[in-house]
Amino acid sequence: MKKIVIIGPESTGKSTLCSQLAEHYKTTWCPEFAREYLKETGSKYSFADLLNIAHGQLELEDTMLLQAKNFYFIDTDMYVMKVWCEVVFENCHTWILKQIAKRQYDLYLLCDVDLPWVKDELREYPDLEFRKKLFNVYKDLLINQKTKWAEISGTDTQRLQMAVSIIDTVFQRR
Repeated sequence: MKKIVIIGPESTGKSTLCSQLAEHYKTTWCPEFAREYLKETGSKYSFADLLNIAHGQLELEDTMLLQAKNFYFIDTDMYVMKVWCEVVFENCHTWILKQIAKRQYDLYLLCDVDLPWVKDELREYPDLEFRKKLFNVYKDLLINQKTKWAEISGTDTQRLQMAVSIIDTVFQRR
């Protein structure tokens, strides 16, 4: 099983790309737990809520993995939780940092901020300059870890084509 994480700032097409990739490779994908959590509890959240969200994300990830075949696409991981904690609260839960060290993935796809920001009740950062800053935070994290990674950009269709090409090359599929 190859586990591929899609990360990046909000409103960069992560969920769309996960869904498209899962369909392309005839497998399943793990959605972002935070969206459902915040829809149920409200858009105001605390530092403690982020730890609850992190636990929920990993529980969902482990559950959905049982349905995956060959490839497993994951929308959001503990790097996203780390960035979220640090940006909003200037602190990160130790448990999240330990999970980053413990969890193993086969590839990261980093979604660029070149898609238009789409407003919804849970999104917080419409400013393009701030979104670029967040993108660079994610990029720095990926540069400084050992798992292969690649940037994904363009329209939804271009992103899918780019991601499929990268996955097929990295995992030598024809």
